[in-house]
Order: sequence, then structure tokens, then C-alpha cells
Amino acid sequence: MAPKYDFDLITIGGGSGGVRASRIAAGHGARVAVVEEDRLGGTCVLRGCVPKKLLVFGSSIAADIEDAAGFGWTIEGAHHDWSRLIKAKRKELDRLAGIYQGLMDQAGVTVLSGKGRLAGPHEVEVDGNIWTAERILIAVGGWPYVPDIPGLRDHAITSNEALDLDARPDEIVIFGSGYIAVEFAGIFAGFGSKTHLVFRADKALRGFDEDMRDGLMAAMAQRGVHIHAGASIASVDEASGKKQVTLDNGTCLNVDAVMAATGRMPNTAQLGLEALKVACAKNGAILVDADGQSSLPSLYAIGDVTDRVNLTPVAIAEGHIFADKFYGNMTRRPISYDHIASAVFSQPPLASIGLTEAAAKAKGHSFSVYQSGFRAMKNTISGRQEKTVMKLIVDNADDRILGAHMLGPDAPEIIQGIAIAIVAGATKADFDATIGIHPTAAEEFVTMRTPRA
Repeated sequence: MAPKYDFDLITIGGGSGGVRASRIAAGHGARVAVVEEDRLGGTCVLRGCVPKKLLVFGSSIAADIEDAAGFGWTIEGAHHDWSRLIKAKRKELDRLAGIYQGLMDQAGVTVLSGKGRLAGPHEVEVDGNIWTAERILIAVGGWPYVPDIPGLRDHAITSNEALDLDARPDEIVIFGSGYIAVEFAGIFAGFGSKTHLVFRADKALRGFDEDMRDGLMAAMAQRGVHIHAGASIASVDEASGKKQVTLDNGTCLNVDAVMAATGRMPNTAQLGLEALKVACAKNGAILVDADGQSSLPSLYAIGDVTDRVNLTPVAIAEGHIFADKFYGNMTRRPISYDHIASAVFSQPPLASIGLTEAAAKAKGHSFSVYQSGFRAMKNTISGRQEKTVMKLIVDNADDRILGAHMLGPDAPEIIQGIAIAIVAGATKADFDATIGIHPTAAEEFVTMRTPRA
């Protein structure tokens, strides 16, 4: 008897979450297809985390060269070849896309190349061809949002293009205050571009701990980023090959490039959701239950397209749980969104898990704050004035660590280890009983003894 559908599962979107869900489902014996109009890998591999981190690595070397003098090194004639870096980055992305394709091939997943859209509750149209499946999984992620400001959409690049420029701009305006904005500010400034960071708020990184935000603003200014806080772009024009950026405070900047780093939106506009009356939020995010199921019973969604926690590891975990539940008959606990560590690969980097001081107060916790600020050992002899900031939020009721925050070298690597302890329910007493590794910055998390007044 012929199968009722072409596939058991069709996944629209070949990014990290979609690939994980598809190959795990296929491993459980399901007949699976992935629809992808670009190479496999999605935002993280092709237009986000991976290429961005490679550029962060490259740009941070400038500070290392600057610091080297304090350690007795004389480095003459150091210069950077942007085109060589971009060529190497493209080669690495090709390699990673090939790995993703290999994963699909090994799992027996069919890759349908083209743009996919819903044609019915069980139907997906791919470049004019209709394919059917018992379940359809949407994993198309997000896409950069550019505000409707005169000239901005005509003249601005986004993070997509910023990662693949053939030439580095000598001077650039970056509009935004989120993690993408501050990361690219560090990248361009590190490579030598005169960098302007423009944002409406009083400081960048809304939602992160205030002391981390303050520390990062000071560090970025020390590293040469020109910060225009409390300002917005009023208009962008072009003349004589330059972008003329007018701010609403009257400041005019003539630069080589303008980057809009003003957030991302769920990439749902052309999926055909409206025709099927799939419930979505105002920003286009697909509304789903704990199992990822939408208002259309055959349709599921994971990752940034749901606008819950927009992080690649979250999308991967959601995809894995989805596949295990529906194709492996495995009862797994839904992902917990309470304690998810995150990092901003700014320069210096910032990392965090759990509640900020403001969030702990808003939730009504009685808590104590343990905080330390110091110049990292490397900075003392190099002469760099930049400070590392570390902070623990501790519940007074049961001594549990409610949040841990760090700004400084290796912050993401350090907080990853701290995150395991916090997810496991560690208390301040557990931290105090832990012997530190000396001399490291990380040991400060287990040596802070006195609460802040």
C-alpha cells in the first residue's frame, strides 16, 4: 500500500535547528525532507555566529599587538589584509556547509533545493513542485529588520552584508544597541575603521545587568568606538561616494558605510501562514505550545521563528526534543527557558546566566549582591585600563545563585562552566567551598565573600 504522504516530515529551513530535527527524526526511521533555498547551515553558520566569531578573533589581535609592548615585544610593520581574511572565512563556511550536507546524506534526509512555502496543511510548494508530509516543521529563523527611516533602507547594510564586504570601510556608522551592534562595533574598530555607534537609549545592551552595561560602554570608548547615546538616525543620503548620516540631535556624519543593527524579525512573511490561518504574533512569530505545535495541528515550529529564546543552541535543543518525541517515541522533558546562558562577543566580551539585579528585584526576591571589579593581570603590565567586572546575585532565602554575570576576557568560556552549577541548583556556600584556580580571573567567582552594601 502506497504511503499517504511523500514524507513523514518536511522541514522548511536548513539551519542548525532544522538540520538537527531532521537528522534525528531520520535516525528514528522517519522519511524526512529539508527545504532550503541557500546552502545548508542557516543563519548561525552562514550569516551569524560562526563568521562573526571569526571576525571577532581577527579584530581582537589588534589589541593583543598593542598590549604586547608592555611585555617587551616590538612588532613593526603589522598590517591587516581584509580581503585575505574574507577569503579565508568564505572557505571555512564552504567547509561547514559541506559538513551539514554530509550529515543530511548520512542520515538519509532528502534535501529539496529552493524556496518553500505552505500550500496546504500537509503540502509544501518548492519552486512550483508540491510535496506532502504528515507533519511540517518551520525552522526558517529570523531576518534583519531595518526601520523605515528616510534613506536608511536604501543605503544601509545589515549583518548579512557586513560579514562579507569585499573592502573594509574606513569609517562606518552602526545603528543599534543590541548584541549585534556592539559586536560589529568591536570588529570594525579593531580592524582600524573609525566606528560610530548610534542608539536611542542611554547605554547599549538593554536587558543585561546594569554594571556590565556600564563597564562595556567605558571599555568600548577606551578602544576607540565613538558612542552617540540618546540619538537616532534622522536620514541617510549619498553624495560623492559617501553616506551622509544626519542624527536627530543635528550631528552630521560623512562615512563610507552605514550598518543597521536594529533587531531581527521572524522570517515568516512569505511562508503562506496567513492563508492557512496559522496564529502568529504581531511581529510574525509563529505561536506554538510546549511541543512546538502551532494552531494548525500538522504544523510545528522551532527556533527564532517562534521568538521565544533566539539562540542557536536553543533551536538545536528544541529540534532534538521534537524529533525524539514524535519519531522516537521518547518522553523527554521540554526545554527549560529559565536558566539559559548567553554571551555577547563584544570587545571585551560579556556573558550572563540567570537573573540580573533589576530582574531579581522585579520578581520580589530578597537577595544579596557579590561584586568585584579589577584589572585583569594581563592588563596591569600592558597598561590597558580596562576592567573586568564580575557579579553574583544570591537569594537570601535559600542561598541559591540567581544570576551570574561577567564582563572581561574569556567571560563566555567562564560563564559556561558557572552555568552548569547554577542549572544544578548551586548555592553561594557551594561556590565558597570550591577551591579556585590561581592565578585566574575565574577564581574570583569562588573568592567573593562580602556582599555589596
